[in-house]
Amino acid sequence: MTAHPFTSNVMVLSGAARVTLAGELDLDTAPHVREAVTAGLAEQPVSLCLDLTGVSFCDCAGLSALLRARAAVLRAGVDLVVEGVGSQLARLLSLIGADNVFTGGNAATNTEPTRASGTAAVQRDAKLAATAADEATAARKAAARKVAAARKAAEQASFRDLLA
Repeated sequence: MTAHPFTSNVMVLSGAARVTLAGELDLDTAPHVREAVTAGLAEQPVSLCLDLTGVSFCDCAGLSALLRARAAVLRAGVDLVVEGVGSQLARLLSLIGADNVFTGGNAATNTEPTRASGTAAVQRDAKLAATAADEATAARKAAARKVAAARKAAEQASFRDLLA
């Protein structure tokens, strides 16, 4: 069990959706991001606020889910407001060169909401975010292949030792 269980909450009032995420955002909890954002978009809001203030941890799978959620919101032509990008998530964004995706360029110290509208420039950013998400997914898969190869090599060495 994780130290900080993951929760998501969706609230839609007067054409504004708010998706609040809290806890550890990882491989196990990433699907909840898509579900929450999809539920918010189903109400056809004018804007969607993605509140990350309560996210205590985010791995590559969580980052990929956030980037895909951002792309889905912008593809829908909905204004996106992101609040509460913490230092750990900001560092992760920095590592993949996506500092500006959620933070407007001040990843480490941004506490102000970042707004994005469904304009052509933002749609271009959405494509970049989707590309970054794909790259994060590819990196995760490459790491998994390396782990699998290492396990296979260890098993083969173990079998050779048994036969010797």
